[in-house]
Amino acid sequence: MTPPTDVLLLCWRDTGHPQGGGSERYLERVGAELARRGARVTFLTAAYPGAPRRQTSAGMRVLRGGGRLTVYLRAAATLVAARFGRGRLAGYRPDVVVDTQNGVPFFARLLVDAPTVLLVHHCHREQWPVAGRMLARIGWFVESELSPWIHRSSSYVTVSEPSAVELVELGVDRGRITVIRNGVDPVPDGVNGQRSHPGVRLIAVSRLVPHKQVEHALQAVAALAARGVDAHLDVVGGGWWDNELRSAAADLRILDLVSFHGHVDEARKHELLACADLHLMPSRKEGWGLAVVEAAQHGVPTVGYRSSAGLTDSIVDGVTGVLVDDLDELTDAVAALVSDRDRLTRLGDAAKKRSGDYSWASTADGFEELFHGL
Repeated sequence: MTPPTDVLLLCWRDTGHPQGGGSERYLERVGAELARRGARVTFLTAAYPGAPRRQTSAGMRVLRGGGRLTVYLRAAATLVAARFGRGRLAGYRPDVVVDTQNGVPFFARLLVDAPTVLLVHHCHREQWPVAGRMLARIGWFVESELSPWIHRSSSYVTVSEPSAVELVELGVDRGRITVIRNGVDPVPDGVNGQRSHPGVRLIAVSRLVPHKQVEHALQAVAALAARGVDAHLDVVGGGWWDNELRSAAADLRILDLVSFHGHVDEARKHELLACADLHLMPSRKEGWGLAVVEAAQHGVPTVGYRSSAGLTDSIVDGVTGVLVDDLDELTDAVAALVSDRDRLTRLGDAAKKRSGDYSWASTADGFEELFHGL
């Protein structure tokens, strides 16, 4: 196809949403870069308190409506109405659609007469149980059976080779999958981390939801304290699992060893990363792990789980960080690294060097190349 003029992006959240995270940032940054290059970009997403229903952001037209589940129905209604010259997008005819499948897609392919690219950061098999037995069964059926059939001729984008393998296991032809890795924002000007703790400074940057398993970071801190290691953990991020994590810290009697910062702006996040010695990402599942590269920008390596899939792509094991298999190994790896400052520095230096390979311009280049081939 010729270079698209009108690009429609569909995602259940944006980065301003209280539960927005790395996957939302990925799509927003791609959209902003495409808009900067002259495309007309429309971003349909969910509403949340305090957010306008319509705004222009980073050159994109942003329309919000619906909630956690109803966003899919509201988006569908908006797109159907547009075909009949009605509603907020009356007469709108995009040239290409990027439909984000966060477990469940918008099924834009059935609603819009334009090529549809399905963006899948990772499969949600391990995460569906949190939704409850019935919704989990429905969700996994949609993700593993219905969506691959509906999109059997569509192009897919994912962010890592492990996620591409997962899609192939669901029956998606590898030839229709393009891996386009995350970019990373430059470190904000003026960031200068000021250490307030004389010992080891650990950090976990994450949405606070069950599958991120931040509890494992808390348990590692408790185990380190029992070994006599003077460590403090900064937990950066918000989410509905926040109170559970605070209760876990209280039960472990480490409230004085943990700081819960909640959702912070980019400058503050980078200030905290700049103060850290080591980043912990004990997530059950990651498509890539954007925070790994953000930490690396400050020379901070990451310890994470090999089984998370995506971290095997964003972390070069033994070079830019360490991959482990369980909580005991996580604790042992952290203890070993903080006692060997030379190795910790080598990992951090290699991580910082590798972080320079990623940019949102390169990510957008990947999308443009894909669009041209549709």
